[in-house]
Amino acid sequence: MFKTTMRATLVALSLGAVMAAQAQAPAPVLRMNQVTEQALLDALAIDEPVAEEAVRTRSIRPTARSNAPRPAAAAGRSNLLITFTTNSAELTNESKTALGTVAKALQSDKLSGFSFSIEGHADPRGNAELNQRLSEARAQSVAAFLVSSHGVAADRLVPVGKGSSELLNTDRPEAPENRRVTIVTRRQ
Repeated sequence: MFKTTMRATLVALSLGAVMAAQAQAPAPVLRMNQVTEQALLDALAIDEPVAEEAVRTRSIRPTARSNAPRPAAAAGRSNLLITFTTNSAELTNESKTALGTVAKALQSDKLSGFSFSIEGHADPRGNAELNQRLSEARAQSVAAFLVSSHGVAADRLVPVGKGSSELLNTDRPEAPENRRVTIVTRRQ
């Protein structure tokens, strides 16, 4: 009995570690030509955790529920290389085209039950206060465009400025992927 319990505990801990590592892995950066409705649906959809009662075992009859934490649903996340003019929150025509695809994905049946954080990011070339304001303005600009031009419900979008606090490319702080918009799925 002790060996069976120990083995089940180790399996649960290993599974939890793998899921935690996957949840912390950075989302890939989708460049303009990679922003497709299907890529966004795959990145932003949240997989529901498997209910404990649905797990079937063979010949193991636990007498008490495990105290191991159940993994939460993985957050949907997509880093988009939405470009802006230098030191501005004004969207380029190329960005507007990509955001049209984003709007279609957000309005799809698969994502209709979710709201989203629109996170603006800046590279660290300016001072911290300027980068924070710029990232907030960029997030606001994307959210406003999705609402006004494509009819995405405003209450589903929460713009957030991250400043230069979450660089994707720490080796090259001025790299374009550090000036991005990230869309994160939230529960409504």
